[in-house]
Amino acid sequence: MTDASATAARRPGEQALTALGLGAPALDPADASPHSFPGGGRWRTEIPSCEGPEALAVVLKESSRLDVPIHRISQGSGVWMLTDAEITEMVEATAERDIELCLFTGPRGTWDIGGSTRTDSGGAGLRARGHDAVAGCVEDAVRATELGVKCLLVADEGVLWTLHRARAAGLLPADTTLKVSALVGPVNPASYAVYERLGADSVNVPSDLTPDHLTEIRRVSAAPMDMYIEAPDDLGGYVRMYEVAELIRRGAPLYLKFGLSKAPGIYPYGHHLRELTLATAKERVRRGRLALDLLARHGADGDMAPLGSRLPGPLNRFEISS
Repeated sequence: MTDASATAARRPGEQALTALGLGAPALDPADASPHSFPGGGRWRTEIPSCEGPEALAVVLKESSRLDVPIHRISQGSGVWMLTDAEITEMVEATAERDIELCLFTGPRGTWDIGGSTRTDSGGAGLRARGHDAVAGCVEDAVRATELGVKCLLVADEGVLWTLHRARAAGLLPADTTLKVSALVGPVNPASYAVYERLGADSVNVPSDLTPDHLTEIRRVSAAPMDMYIEAPDDLGGYVRMYEVAELIRRGAPLYLKFGLSKAPGIYPYGHHLRELTLATAKERVRRGRLALDLLARHGADGDMAPLGSRLPGPLNRFEISS
């Protein structure tokens, strides 16, 4: 059972507005998510778009300087954009801090020869086009896990199901976690539950979902949710810092992702983007500090999951037929 203090309504400026007769209506306690991470805690942190060892070093140094706790660090360009030595360096650096490292798998539709992604409809978007693209994602997954990576980022339902089956068959380590990208994130409870059943251990939802949408999802699924508190421009550029406490109350167990708006895209990363990548990596950590300070001011910073925790707990899955 979740502690009542963890699900209490907390809102910015509440005392001052109430004193002025402008207090908001009381929130319904039934809206609060009843779920938490295994081992306790209702939120974890994630620094995204950490594109290599040099950017990782910047993130780790800045997180120590600003006292920003980190549960997960993720990368967006893909396993294929890193050498074995770079992956190994990132694995070792995150292992020293007991931080989960998550790397993106395989080729994606926006980077291959398909033109439909540039139409108004967006076509198939980031999904893996054809057998060879799926094979590339599997190749990345096998290579990354052999080098010690424990979390894989996916942007395709078929790739997710394939990697889940590979995990169940022992082709990938049993403790590998699979994270669904915001680029294909579900926007309703039914689709969220499908991603969970396909093998997702955490699901990145678009950052434009309302608190009511999060409550609807939590009524059907306890799978950890990832959400940009500040989204990059290609995902809308939304800044939702003042909603952090309420997003946790509604969406727990929730990964708070500290993205960055008004910044150029850096995928796929190369050294020609070095200065931009290091500068934005540093600023993402600072954005995390700002969000954590807000949580502290609202009395909602005491429900963080223990550092080093990474597994999602028991989840519902589709049966894998032989």
